[in-house]
Amino acid sequence: MKDNPFDNTSPPSVFCASGNGPYENTKAALANIDLSPTKGKRVLLKPNIGRNAAPKTGIITDPDVTAAAIDAFRDAGAVVTVADSPITGVKIEEAYVTSGLKAIADSRNCPLIDMDIRKYVPLDIPNGQAIKALKLCADIPEFDIIVSIPVMKTHMHTGVTLSVKNMKGCLWRRSKVDLHMLQPLPGRTEKPLDIAIADLATVLAPHLAIIDGTVAMEGLGPGAGKPKPLDLVIVSADPFAADSVACKIMGIETIDVPHLKMAAERGCGTIDLDKINVSPHDWHNLIDPFEPPPVKLSLEFPGFTVLDNQSCSACQSTLLLFLKSHADELREKVKDNKDIVIAIGKGHDELPPGTLCIGNCTAKHKDCGIFVPGCPPVSSEILREYFK
Repeated sequence: MKDNPFDNTSPPSVFCASGNGPYENTKAALANIDLSPTKGKRVLLKPNIGRNAAPKTGIITDPDVTAAAIDAFRDAGAVVTVADSPITGVKIEEAYVTSGLKAIADSRNCPLIDMDIRKYVPLDIPNGQAIKALKLCADIPEFDIIVSIPVMKTHMHTGVTLSVKNMKGCLWRRSKVDLHMLQPLPGRTEKPLDIAIADLATVLAPHLAIIDGTVAMEGLGPGAGKPKPLDLVIVSADPFAADSVACKIMGIETIDVPHLKMAAERGCGTIDLDKINVSPHDWHNLIDPFEPPPVKLSLEFPGFTVLDNQSCSACQSTLLLFLKSHADELREKVKDNKDIVIAIGKGHDELPPGTLCIGNCTAKHKDCGIFVPGCPPVSSEILREYFK
């Protein structure tokens, strides 16, 4: 990444704004950052529009947060573009419309692009531990400044997803899934996914973080949790500091978020709150602990045993939404008290007979029970196959 043009002195500063809606909160928080270095520069705003979801659901970045960022950077003389690369199975054009972002971009004549259209460019990770190279969307290197605009969410795989994790959405097409398919590292207890995100952060950290807490998500994030209205925006030129403050507001200790802890230990940013200047001084009043993601989906859905080994967010979100809608319906078909066994992910050596195998990654076990192909399959197909 290019040098950070913003004032990112030590200790880093984090600015919170709340209580006045997404547009005004964003403008107020950004007013603390000197954006003048962006004059004449190409700025890419990278929100979280990875799923086809409406605003105020806690799933995607509020369009008014992005609108305020467009306006603030343009007022500073920047050339602004908005872009994302969605999870597998999502058409970004549809997601832009549903999210309200297309209307925002059109009204401002701001380019809104699909980063998956062009062929990828390779990105080497010289000191990578889980990964040594990545497939990067070709648009990314063409911008002078990258701004990460995530939603505050808990995450089933990584604890939280904030400004550092949001940069995973800069990876090209299905290569995002590859980070979920890594084998455990010998002698390491951390998830390979967490190590890979820390590797990514060493070469692809944003220059500025704008964390959208307008309506956050708790519990079964990143796609099937509960909306949590906060009416809050957090901004910093140190994305790790911003994520640290967001974690504290969520009731989570940053040191308990492996990808943030490991990347900070490698010198990527600051996560120690004692070494971060946070404004306003009474920001601790914003703390509103989030419901954490369950350790096992089986705890969230009694009567089910979910075998999840090396699945990606696409299949996991599909399964979560499916169970939220149809768990009772599936249980009614069961004539005994045995759990319904469901498997996702490609990491299973064997599965018990009668397992409901969801997604292409479980194809090698399709003869042991019910197999629903797709990457990911849609809920209606899972239901149809189960009730055949």
